[in-house]
Amino acid sequence: MSDDKANRGGADRSRVAGGERYEVDYFAKRHGITVAQAEALVKEHGNSREKLDAAAGKLKLG
Repeated sequence: MSDDKANRGGADRSRVAGGERYEVDYFAKRHGITVAQAEALVKEHGNSREKLDAAAGKLKLG
């Protein structure tokens, strides 16, 4: 990751940094799931935001 916070590209938005608590918290809140559920999704599906969004949507339905 770049030290220059103004130098952010698409790759920065297409991933969820599972090791960064604030990103996992935001992802969980955004999808209406618990932080533990969000962490489990990152472990299971990796850090692709597209895959995680789809998995969180299924989790809410099920």
